[in-house]
Amino acid sequence: MTETSLESRTPAGLPEKIRHYIGGKFVDSLDGDEFDVLDPVTNRPYLRAASGKKTDVDRAVAAAKKAFDHGPWPHMLPRERSRVLHRIADIMESRGDQLAAMECFDTGLPITQAKGQAARAAENFRFFADLIVAQHDDAFKVPGRQVNYVNRKPIGVAGLITPWNTPFMLESWKLAPALATGNTVVLKPAEFTPLSASLWPGIFEEAGLPTDVFTMVHGYGEEGFAGDSLVKHPDVPLISFTGESGTGQLIFANAAPHLKGLSMELGGKSPALVFEDADLDAAIDATIFGVFSLNGERCTAGSRILVQRSVYDEFVERYARQAANVRVGLPSDPATEVGAIVHPEHFEKVMSYVEIGRSEARLVAGGGRPEGFEEGNFVQPTVFADVAPDARIFQEEIFGPVVAITPFDTDEEAVALANNTKYGLAAYIWTNDLRRAHTVAQNVEAGMVWLNSNNVRDLRTPFGGVKASGLGHEGGYRSIDFYTDQQAVHITLGEVHNPVFGKQEPPADSAR
Repeated sequence: MTETSLESRTPAGLPEKIRHYIGGKFVDSLDGDEFDVLDPVTNRPYLRAASGKKTDVDRAVAAAKKAFDHGPWPHMLPRERSRVLHRIADIMESRGDQLAAMECFDTGLPITQAKGQAARAAENFRFFADLIVAQHDDAFKVPGRQVNYVNRKPIGVAGLITPWNTPFMLESWKLAPALATGNTVVLKPAEFTPLSASLWPGIFEEAGLPTDVFTMVHGYGEEGFAGDSLVKHPDVPLISFTGESGTGQLIFANAAPHLKGLSMELGGKSPALVFEDADLDAAIDATIFGVFSLNGERCTAGSRILVQRSVYDEFVERYARQAANVRVGLPSDPATEVGAIVHPEHFEKVMSYVEIGRSEARLVAGGGRPEGFEEGNFVQPTVFADVAPDARIFQEEIFGPVVAITPFDTDEEAVALANNTKYGLAAYIWTNDLRRAHTVAQNVEAGMVWLNSNNVRDLRTPFGGVKASGLGHEGGYRSIDFYTDQQAVHITLGEVHNPVFGKQEPPADSAR
């Protein structure tokens, strides 16, 4: 490996320290606590970040609540908010190279993929900027008697807790609809990857977002720290969370006393079903990309590949050969296809599953560090074949460049295997039989299904999972629904005939 020094890879515009953003200013934690942020290529600290606690969350929420209760943002016309969101997208696009460089440096994502994520982040803001202007709500008429209509209102302070795999893009996925609908927000970025989030304040200030409509607290999620304190805060009625399922369960429990609105995209162990009549060239290309892009740290990764037995041997041999040719390299190299795992803790987790897989299945590609990468968090694209349905590498989310391949005989067996995990986020089906495609798709337990396709998103469609993969859906009008209260207003027309309860008639001999 060459060019490993921090100095040679450090992106332009690196701050001296990551701080919270409250009251239109970057601020330290009230207790002064900080933590190291590591470079995934070397695991050396490259800066310090403020570690938020309950007191820091309290002041961020207080600022955001004041901006909601007394500021202009919730009361602006949709077109006015839309203009601000479009300016945000313009600024993001003008800084795309800087965004991508910071994301690449902080996460270990390959630079070409980081550029794609930066572009997608800008598109998220444009999409919701357009949607809030074009949206309409229902009106219901009872001729001559009544008109009823729906009035949408922003809810208040939205707590946004985001993951480390594609941090800036996933922050935009929550920020754009929360802001578009008139809410104020407190963002808690992932502690592993706080760098690109430090760019949001400058973008928002330049775009003209009013002060404290956006606030941000960095730090850990554990009890007493930033994430836990945000979930439990009584003045935060909404929590949108993306992360692993165990943390989602804790958030569910901690949000219950306040009956908070929750949207949670959680873990995945998504199947890719390859039938004997599939286009194997397309299926192999797509499933290679689907599990090894983003370093395998993708919630919708097709990390279980189920292949019909008649083409199983050919598929495994070709898949292993192609996986072995996936280029591992420095994240900053445009030729790199798999970079560095985000953090040494996660690297150890992924490598522990590689060792588990060696005892459970047949290793056909990868299985260790790539040659020449003795430091940092580099993992070879790893492929296990003949994986049993009860194997841990079949059942448990690894969230790295590791795939399990399992054979099946019948359509019914394929569906049973696909559904044989606690997860249900995504599924991919490869077949040229139209009847089979739709039948299998409707029987697979997954929130999203792609037929003969890689993970191609349409922002209008619902995004979310079933079972242990999530609660609720976002995307398109589902995001608008989550970030607004819907109030029904009823208007009576014409003469009112109200029922009378308990009315006393005057006595017959009473004075008139």
